[in-house]
Amino acid sequence: MTYPGNNSQNDKRSPKRLRAFAHAISGITEAWKSEPHLQVQAVIAIVVIAMGFWLRITLVEWSLITLAISLVLTAELINTAIEKTLDRISDEVHPLTKSAKDIAAGAVLVSACGSVIIGLLVFLPRLLVLF
Repeated sequence: MTYPGNNSQNDKRSPKRLRAFAHAISGITEAWKSEPHLQVQAVIAIVVIAMGFWLRITLVEWSLITLAISLVLTAELINTAIEKTLDRISDEVHPLTKSAKDIAAGAVLVSACGSVIIGLLVFLPRLLVLF
């Protein structure tokens, strides 16, 4: 009897999985180099993580903060992919292209606003006690 992860077919797929992982890292690196918004969001994430350690937030709060950070960075990466795809398709300014880019940017804004709310709910009560 064979079990998942315990057969020779999985051994053959392993290099393919590693390549997929390498492509993902390459995509993140490309976005990092070309998207200043992603860099700003990463710096904000680092500040938020430092605040979490400083204020000794709970495990549940860490979960919420991690989810919020992941959501914003993921939305930014998807937005970047959409923008680059649309730019590749055509250089012409088209109302549907503008609409798609605006909607993708709106998704980033919604995720960022939700993350700010989570940050306020987690950090504000602790900060008010300190000051």
